[in-house]
Amino acid sequence: MSDEHAPEPNDIDQNAEQAGEPPENADDAGDTGDTQALLEQIQQLKDTQLRLAAESQNVRRRAEADVEKARKFGAEKLVREMLPVADSFERALEAARVMEGFDSAMLEGIEATFELYTQALAKNGLTPINPVDELFDPARHQAISMVPAPVPANTVVDVVQTGYALNDRVLRAAMVVVSQGAPSVDDSV
Repeated sequence: MSDEHAPEPNDIDQNAEQAGEPPENADDAGDTGDTQALLEQIQQLKDTQLRLAAESQNVRRRAEADVEKARKFGAEKLVREMLPVADSFERALEAARVMEGFDSAMLEGIEATFELYTQALAKNGLTPINPVDELFDPARHQAISMVPAPVPANTVVDVVQTGYALNDRVLRAAMVVVSQGAPSVDDSV
């Protein structure tokens, strides 16, 4: 029963060929104009689709970059506010180390507390800039004076205030003393 109504393979091929051809009595000029207009419209739609896909991809990339930036630098305000606390810890430790009669157990406690504090900041991407014996880098260091020293010129010989960077972005440059180089023989006369 299904064999009676099934199209023959040759009929299918003929129908497919005829579907691609305009009817024999159709006006060729009118169909060509309509076809050309439709092809142009299809091309415009393809161009629009490509532009929208590219724009969508750009928006996605920008959003991902913004999220990454927020993740890396979201704590910047808090970290900046904590820098004076780190400075105070450092000054307290320096004073306690040179003070006669300062309780050694108290000093150890302050050192341990400061270590915990710096570890917590480091977990959030903060790294100290403490460049003693490094070449002066104006992007990371702020020179406050130059002194004669037995090291090459432009070498950091002392750090007055530790600098800090958050995920490689300098929050505060290290305040440093820089070498002028070794004193010359003429300077000693």
